[in-house]
Amino acid sequence: QVQLVESGGGLVQAGGSLTLACAASGRTSIASAYAMRWFRQAPGKEREWVAQMLPSGSTYYPDSVKGRFTISRDNANNRLFLQMNSLQPEDTAVYSCAAGRIVSLADIPYDYWGQGTQVTVSS
Repeated sequence: QVQLVESGGGLVQAGGSLTLACAASGRTSIASAYAMRWFRQAPGKEREWVAQMLPSGSTYYPDSVKGRFTISRDNANNRLFLQMNSLQPEDTAVYSCAAGRIVSLADIPYDYWGQGTQVTVSS
């Protein structure tokens, strides 16, 4: 069983930065065995993924955050991070980390989720 706990959310002004952390437990080096994603969901909007890291270390981002968000991991401490720069009010959302075993690159069911952390960007 994998357990994920996010931290680091808060209130930040537009143009500011914030780093989220996701602490994983349940097995050693979760991020080196599972695909990991950061998702966000704003009120009234669908959940969207904002960063992905594969066990190989390859990273992927949607165009909406590319160049502003960076996903990274600390395998020794079983932590995943999301560095967010140049934040804008539209980045306001609950951010969650998730882990999933890779069936194929096109099929990664994210079965393990954290509870989420609120990020609010003021204008």
